Amino acid sequence: MYAVLLLALLAYGLSVAGDLSNATFLTNDGAMGTVIVLAAVFALAWFALLVTSYIALGPSRLPQQGQVLTGIVVGVLCVAVMSPFALTANYVVAARDSIGAIFPSHPDADVPVAAKDPENPWGDKDRVNFLLIGGDAAGNRTGLRTDSMNVASVDLKTGATVLFSLPRNLQHVRFPAGSPLHKQFPNGFMAELPNGGLLNEVWQYANDNPQLMGGRNKGPRALMDAIGYTLGLKIDYYMLMNMYGFADLVDAIGGLKIRVEQDVKWGGLYGTAGTIKAGYRKLSGEEALWYGRSRVGSDDFSRMARQRCVIGAFAQQATPTVILTRFEKIASAAKRLAQTNIPRHLVQPLVELGLKVKNAKITSLQFVPPEFYSGRPDWAKIRQATRKAIADSMRPARRAQTANVSASPSGTRPSPTRTRAMSPTQTPTQTPTKNPQKGAQSIDDLCGL
Repeated sequence: MYAVLLLALLAYGLSVAGDLSNATFLTNDGAMGTVIVLAAVFALAWFALLVTSYIALGPSRLPQQGQVLTGIVVGVLCVAVMSPFALTANYVVAARDSIGAIFPSHPDADVPVAAKDPENPWGDKDRVNFLLIGGDAAGNRTGLRTDSMNVASVDLKTGATVLFSLPRNLQHVRFPAGSPLHKQFPNGFMAELPNGGLLNEVWQYANDNPQLMGGRNKGPRALMDAIGYTLGLKIDYYMLMNMYGFADLVDAIGGLKIRVEQDVKWGGLYGTAGTIKAGYRKLSGEEALWYGRSRVGSDDFSRMARQRCVIGAFAQQATPTVILTRFEKIASAAKRLAQTNIPRHLVQPLVELGLKVKNAKITSLQFVPPEFYSGRPDWAKIRQATRKAIADSMRPARRAQTANVSASPSGTRPSPTRTRAMSPTQTPTQTPTKNPQKGAQSIDDLCGL
């Protein structure tokens, strides 16, 4: 019986290693509780069976040396037969703790309550739009700046995804009429003039002014409103990851393999810690973090391109086998540095959707010079490009002709458009990145993954 149970557990583990969708039900609270209880019961049952069998054999009839020897053998056997069940329970407990720490059990007051319909978890939507944020909060910094902002627009049927990358220094974003900040900034976000009003200041401004927002900790709501209005999309949910903790997550999966286009100096303002050499490299967590953040000899827009390659590399290399073998490290790192408003009851549908995305095409569009200027954006042009990118991503007959993508992570060049770009008001970090290459669309092609 034990052999049958062990082989069944092994077979299931191998099926999960080949296809994570076989384990998505384990993200459900009820299923996780059931597995933990069953694992504990089986472990204790086999322990009891071995001990009672040993006692029934009458070890007291043996000499003292024989009693000691057989007692040790039985103890080793008890540990051996209990270990698989204990390991299973430990993995599930780690998953439950991580899910509980990251995903709120109480719904966000600013997000309409999603109906708990297992057959239709996302309602009647065709797409779901997630705002993916990298924040720079740390002990030696005041507040939080959202220095990395990407919107993942995901088709629910196919998993085909478009990543929209927005510059941190996009100025004077507008807010929809329903946003509390619309009345405060009817002509665009103008905080800290003359050169302020950057997109990466919106979150902290909202948190610093609860009297305007109608409550505390409304930074996520304000940023979702601003970015959604900018793109002409409804942002459904956000996920914030602390950049300084991101290194732990990369280390947890064993590092990231990335094609480095050119040498990248890292560490501080002057890159004194070292250099990530050009070529195919396996980056540690610290190196991957700096690869996505360094601006030494570079600019914001090149950094944005590298950041999307880090996202693509992580999505590709976090395979089922890696996740299973390093699960506890991954779970521990994730719960320390992630924050979201995705409700807990959507975790299982989210995992299932994530598996679709992993196997689908991911295309990318960046709103960077020379086609899109951060200082004085052409909002109509941005929305037009967003609509085109989504429409192109849904064409199965040929590869998406997404505007503003390049063949390397060093920069971008858009496809032509009739909309006239307005002259830019440059900020100190707005040096345009130019790249003559064009024609590639997918993250794999862009980043050489």
